[in-house]
Amino acid sequence: MAGVEIFLSNLNGLLWGVPMLVLLCGTHLFLTFRLGFIQKRLPLGIRLSFSRETKEPGDISSFGALMTALAATIGTGNIVGVATAVASGGPGAVLWMWLTGVFGIATKYGEALLAVKYRRINAQGEMCGGPMYALEYGMNCRWMGLLFSGFCAVAAFGIGNMVQANSLAVLTNDTFHIPRWMTGAVITAITALVILGGIRSIASACEKLVPFMAIFYIVGCLILLFIHADRILDSVATIFHSAFSGQAAIGGFLGAGMKEAIRFGVARGLFSNESGMGSAPIVAAAARTRNPVEQALVSSTGTFWDTVVICALTGIVVVSSGQWVHGLNGAALTKAAFEDIPIVGPVVLFVGLATFVFSTILGWCYYGEKSVEYLLGVHAVKYYRFLWVVAVFVGSVLSLPGVWNFADCANAMMAIPNLIVLIVLNRVIVKETREYFQVRS
Repeated sequence: MAGVEIFLSNLNGLLWGVPMLVLLCGTHLFLTFRLGFIQKRLPLGIRLSFSRETKEPGDISSFGALMTALAATIGTGNIVGVATAVASGGPGAVLWMWLTGVFGIATKYGEALLAVKYRRINAQGEMCGGPMYALEYGMNCRWMGLLFSGFCAVAAFGIGNMVQANSLAVLTNDTFHIPRWMTGAVITAITALVILGGIRSIASACEKLVPFMAIFYIVGCLILLFIHADRILDSVATIFHSAFSGQAAIGGFLGAGMKEAIRFGVARGLFSNESGMGSAPIVAAAARTRNPVEQALVSSTGTFWDTVVICALTGIVVVSSGQWVHGLNGAALTKAAFEDIPIVGPVVLFVGLATFVFSTILGWCYYGEKSVEYLLGVHAVKYYRFLWVVAVFVGSVLSLPGVWNFADCANAMMAIPNLIVLIVLNRVIVKETREYFQVRS
């Protein structure tokens, strides 16, 4: 395992080097300016999120698609991932994570637009879409669609399954001394019950779970910020200063450079909001919508809620707690921060992480099975679901030191073909957008 971890760490450093950061951030900036700063349409996207089209083609409502996408994106990246970014890249990583979210809204918009425009109906009458279909039918590059699907099907086991189950099992054991196998067994059983019903069952569960879990966790963060109200301005100043000077938490002040702050901030930002990765468009394609632009606007709000709001709150909470200077990392750092809420702090964190984990496992199962369907056909989905359920238990009970590096590597390999199709088909995205707003005005 030590050798595997070293290999994954080296591969992670290679994949998340300067070229990847330039490609990802460059795409965010490029689409932001090409679309005339589409972020200004965020209020419209939020309003459209709550409109429920019933007569348009699709499998689930726009709200259901957004909640399923948020279920997949709001996960350990918002809790453990933010703390890991601070520990590895210093407090400045929070700013780069936040900026990745702000500009990533444009990328999430473009992804969803292409997903709806090029979606298809499968043999079971269900909508299928995502970067693989845009690559095949928009770029005429089926081989790249196959690559993306392969990366997604495999990456799902890291970012959407084992990372999630492992984080929850470890926290449950640390907080309540419950054996990890018991936590794994419970998560596994509930997951199996939900995913057998397909996208409608998954969306139904997410519509109920996501609003509750997001509000619950945000309230917990606000309570902590109230407790440390006198430290907030200093914490924000530390984040901004560290973002451009570099400052590491592990071992005190070892002096992580600005490159590390950017690298870990951008990497964890992508891990959290998935803008540029190409996963969320897969469920956006299942939405009942009259126009690709409308669903794209709805989908883009997911990045706002996930990173611009929730990750930012977590980052300020972690930095203002002061625990980051003691060399803590990951879940241990976030747990230490939440212990500042008397008595119920660990419980608030546990409930937040438990709901985040479960919802992410549900959402990513859909992404993975749709990728397998593209690769091998509808008949292969049932086998993928079986492996998915098994992986939930495995992730809960095994010690997986390299799991975060594996997830980061898989994210990068998914992102590359997706970012390529966004850049190549940017004229399609711009054309659809201009036509929609010309009619609307």
